[in-house]
Amino acid sequence: LWLSGMYFHGARFSNYEAWLSDPTHIGPSARVVWPIVGQEILNGDVGGGFRGIQITSGFFQIWRASGITSELQLYCTAIGALVFAALMLFAGWFHYHKAAPKLAWFQDVESMLNHHLAGLLGLGSLSWAGHQVHVSLPINQFLNAGVDPKEIPLPHEFILNRDLLAQLYPSFAEGATP
Repeated sequence: LWLSGMYFHGARFSNYEAWLSDPTHIGPSARVVWPIVGQEILNGDVGGGFRGIQITSGFFQIWRASGITSELQLYCTAIGALVFAALMLFAGWFHYHKAAPKLAWFQDVESMLNHHLAGLLGLGSLSWAGHQVHVSLPINQFLNAGVDPKEIPLPHEFILNRDLLAQLYPSFAEGATP
């Protein structure tokens, strides 16, 4: 839920796209103080025609490193995180109220740990590694070369089109053979 809020506020109230186009001259800002009783004096010029409070949390750098290049992708990630949080809330309610496990299951620590850690660490690590190789690295290759973020292909195009990856990384043309 917290991450969903961070992605939403980054999409709605920040200058992420302007910062992404010129991160050395434009400061990251995701907060704007509204003009109530003179408090707007806290807003400063962070560059790119945006006035707000400069942030140093590192969210912009994390979003760039994970391959997010537009506010729409931030919105979609926020909605996905919110749906996932609701799904986990429902799963918790279901497991403890409708399909409550027996006491013997809680006493068998080995089966409980294996069940949860296999899904969380195993599949989570594989998914994140695949995302880094097939989405983040190619997008950051384009960003480091100075390509405008709006001209970079969408993330799913890197996953579905091996020839596009082979243009950036020639070893992808060979496939899985060493």
